[in-house]
Amino acid sequence: MNLKEIEHKIKEIMPEECGLTKVEPEGLDIVVYVKNIKAVYENNNLIRQIASAIKKRIVLRVDPSLLKEPDEALKVIKELVPEEAGVKSIKFNPYFNEVWIEAYKPGLVIGKKGSIIKEILIRTGWSTRILREPTMESSTIKGVRSTLFKESKKRKKFLVKIGKSINKKVDKSEWVKVTALGGFKEVGRSCLLVETTNNRILIDCGINPDTSDKSRLYPYLNTLNIELSEIDAVILSHAHLDHSGFIPYLYAYGYDGPVYATAPTRDLSVLLQMDYLEVMNRYFGEESPYNIKHVHKQLSNTITVGYNEVVDITPEVKLTFYNAGHILGSSIIHLHIDDGLHNIVYTGDFKFGFTRMLDPAATQFPRVETLFMESTYGGRNDVVPNRKEVEERLMKIITETMENKGKVLIPAFAVGRSQEVMLVLEEYTRRGKFDATVYLDGMIREASAIHTAYPEFLRSNVQKRILSNDSPFESEIFETVKGDRKSIVEDPDPCVILAPSGMLTGGPSVEYLKMMAEDDKNTLIFVGYQGINTLGRKIQSGAKQIPIVNDEGKTETLNIRMRVETVEGFSGHSDRKQLLAFARNVTPRPERVFVMHGDPTKTDDLVNALTRKLHLNAYSPMNLDSIRLK
Repeated sequence: MNLKEIEHKIKEIMPEECGLTKVEPEGLDIVVYVKNIKAVYENNNLIRQIASAIKKRIVLRVDPSLLKEPDEALKVIKELVPEEAGVKSIKFNPYFNEVWIEAYKPGLVIGKKGSIIKEILIRTGWSTRILREPTMESSTIKGVRSTLFKESKKRKKFLVKIGKSINKKVDKSEWVKVTALGGFKEVGRSCLLVETTNNRILIDCGINPDTSDKSRLYPYLNTLNIELSEIDAVILSHAHLDHSGFIPYLYAYGYDGPVYATAPTRDLSVLLQMDYLEVMNRYFGEESPYNIKHVHKQLSNTITVGYNEVVDITPEVKLTFYNAGHILGSSIIHLHIDDGLHNIVYTGDFKFGFTRMLDPAATQFPRVETLFMESTYGGRNDVVPNRKEVEERLMKIITETMENKGKVLIPAFAVGRSQEVMLVLEEYTRRGKFDATVYLDGMIREASAIHTAYPEFLRSNVQKRILSNDSPFESEIFETVKGDRKSIVEDPDPCVILAPSGMLTGGPSVEYLKMMAEDDKNTLIFVGYQGINTLGRKIQSGAKQIPIVNDEGKTETLNIRMRVETVEGFSGHSDRKQLLAFARNVTPRPERVFVMHGDPTKTDDLVNALTRKLHLNAYSPMNLDSIRLK
């Protein structure tokens, strides 16, 4: 249904007394402006009837001419919203006829069955956009919201343009093909191009965290044979840099379209990309391929989508995000192309097993012809013990180290792995089985704060604690590193240090390693995947002497005398058994499976298992392979 047909259908359904004045596309939404909002509310099923008829998301707004002045509207809002809601700020956005209300308890702003926001709309004309305030101060969320507010005028224009593009009429597609641009037979720089007769869509666009091999750092965008401006959309599965880290580059070199992601993914990707810029300059003395203005451009062009929402992102492609269980906001991507021509499921990184923070990955989809699935731990020996044993082993190693008057260094991704370890340490503390300071360095505290702004994406027990002002991420055992790291290492008291990067490719974890490695009382614990050429993998594989750059820029040898342990089981990735269980449970059964995001031996091992054990048509493409799906 094109825009003219949509407008005609809405006019046909909307009663005259509602005073319809305008129908306008705005990103994924169709905005309906009326003069008599009461008349709309008196017909309980009207909006639902319209949405059903046009199969689009409907946003209802009062005609701009009827908006109360912000000062008057503010009085009404303060009268209606109870103090217990913990309102932090109220800002009026005239470009969207919205009032942005930031509150610690959004439910109290909404009111029973939406009674308060409905009353605000009726009495003031302003629609409410309610934003949950994180329980911990977050400079990232503050910056994201500030940028989006300041960019409202440009963003409105952009969304209208995208809305018109989505709702135009196109001829039916005759074919669907994909091209592997990164992340195939490797871990890093994930990027997949999906093409139809009419559209070009990128799924993920990351960097390779193993920066030692410059030829493998970025996706093969130079092989596209199209201008970046010809890409219709970018879909981001989750925020980790090997999936999100190169998206700002697209904006630096001609792309001006939308990025589709969940709200947590949007915020976390900004956090990680900004840190990437700093790390490139500080630790590697290199210039990033993009700068802060391109990160801001990505943010301004991001359109957020919740789990299980079906949305049109082009005239012929529908997108649905499903929970991936990997990190906060991570998504399995479902693409429904041209009324059933083809259906693609792209897992990104996923966890089909128990974690303390997230529910397991979804396996039920409307239709699946082609499945792309990760294989990070797809090797025949990649099977981890059950979670209880894993946690007990971690705590045993920590306890032994502390009894020996040593300190524990856990290099971990700031997003995902760190929070999972934090939940374990906090749980053992509450049970009286752990009593020591846990130092959080780098972005870990900031990432944890972002988690408290989106409790609805977390497991129900963690969600309830955050909503009850008992966030496990704010336990007294956690202390954010603000001063000299050397003083922490030299302090005689045992402690745990949680610091990025998780592969020791830079960041504070490397600084701690330099200070702690030669003391045999200390322990280094790996809790996540270590890239093939990373410092982490070398130490994990048994290297005892490591060339490292000192503070004066000179290379010297670092002797690894500290205890080195690997505790598998905290990963946000599925192990071999979970990968096979996921593929077995995917409904409906896919016609073909393409394996990605794994070292060459892992991808091949998983393909063999999927073929032999599950009788699936499984393949392991290489980067630059193009495959016609339909």
